[in-house]
Amino acid sequence: MSERSEGRESDRGSSGQAEGQEREARSIYDVSIGALDGRPADLHDYEDRAILLVNVASQCGLTPQYTGLEEIHERFVDRGFTVLGVPCNQFGAQEPGSAEEIATFCSTNYGVTFPVTEKIEVNGEGRHPLYQQLADVPDSADGHTGDIRWNFEKFVVAPGGKVVARFSPLAEPTSDEVVAAIEDVLPA
Repeated sequence: MSERSEGRESDRGSSGQAEGQEREARSIYDVSIGALDGRPADLHDYEDRAILLVNVASQCGLTPQYTGLEEIHERFVDRGFTVLGVPCNQFGAQEPGSAEEIATFCSTNYGVTFPVTEKIEVNGEGRHPLYQQLADVPDSADGHTGDIRWNFEKFVVAPGGKVVARFSPLAEPTSDEVVAAIEDVLPA
């Protein structure tokens, strides 16, 4: 089976299961998604934390943002914060690797310690239920809603699940605007 068909099969399996749950979902925590290592991830584990949720890719011009994502994760992790990376291959096929290749890339090149989910689709008919909930959130700078524009689009989620900010892919994770949105919702 090719990587491409593996990704689609994996996305269908997780999304198909989650779609039925999505109809009843009350928050992002109720959405099913897998961890990068193939185990189920329980978003309820983050219910009391502030989250910076980011669709990521390993072969993108914005990939160096992993440095800032890890920096901000380490800076605020002890205050009830986490970055949650969500690999996606929909933009220029810039995340073609297997789960193992993505994990190795992240740890070897950027020392990533924050959690990373399975590879999903963030736009189109195959849009994962997590991103179905995020797409209507307006961008904090320009008001954009709808489709994710590119790799490294960012969402700040407050403890309890309210999505409080959206930032374009070009917004650096350590920018004053992103940091301020995170600090506003830190539980500690």
